[in-house]
Amino acid sequence: MQEQVDVIWPEGYQAHWNSAEKKGYSGTLTLTRIPTLSVSRGLGSLLDDREGRVLTTEFPDFFLVNCYTPNSKRELVRLPYRHQEWDPAFQKYLQALETTKPVIFCGDLNVAHTEIDLSNPKANVKTHGFTPEERAGFSALIGAGFIDTFRQLHPSELGHYTWWSPMAGARSRNVGWRIDYFGVSACLKPRIQEAYIRPEVLGSDHCPVGLLLS
Repeated sequence: MQEQVDVIWPEGYQAHWNSAEKKGYSGTLTLTRIPTLSVSRGLGSLLDDREGRVLTTEFPDFFLVNCYTPNSKRELVRLPYRHQEWDPAFQKYLQALETTKPVIFCGDLNVAHTEIDLSNPKANVKTHGFTPEERAGFSALIGAGFIDTFRQLHPSELGHYTWWSPMAGARSRNVGWRIDYFGVSACLKPRIQEAYIRPEVLGSDHCPVGLLLS
């Protein structure tokens, strides 16, 4: 929640929040130096979002959708919700926005899409974050025309991850998962200049990802 966070970013940024009802649980924040045309929270009428998982800021030539996709949990107790409700609603939401202007979506999507997006794919086929259902949800986004910007520029490179378990020295051994993304509408493909991952930035079990458009 906003009141739980110390302001540590430079002056000149607008901060837009979507906080969860439960303190200290999920939530999204977008910082911008460019004034927004509008700000919306959640998925509208498509799905009730009380966990602060979607925050949309509108700019003159695109929507930016900041997303923190629900984790299916270790015992896959949230997989039915994730697969049957969340993923379809999120895709419909992006497609509805796209009828107005292009969409950029980013955040922790809690899925490694393909086998090259995690260190040990065969051992994790039934693990949350790499189940067939979760991967199918991301494939549906790609099938709808959205572009995984990192894979657009680095289609087959191995060893690029954005999250590492805090256990057993996974990060020092680069035993990780790529579960954080920047995706864009197909019409923005010519503007993709750089999509990058910054594993050297510490302070979290995730690392920053970024996108540069012309």
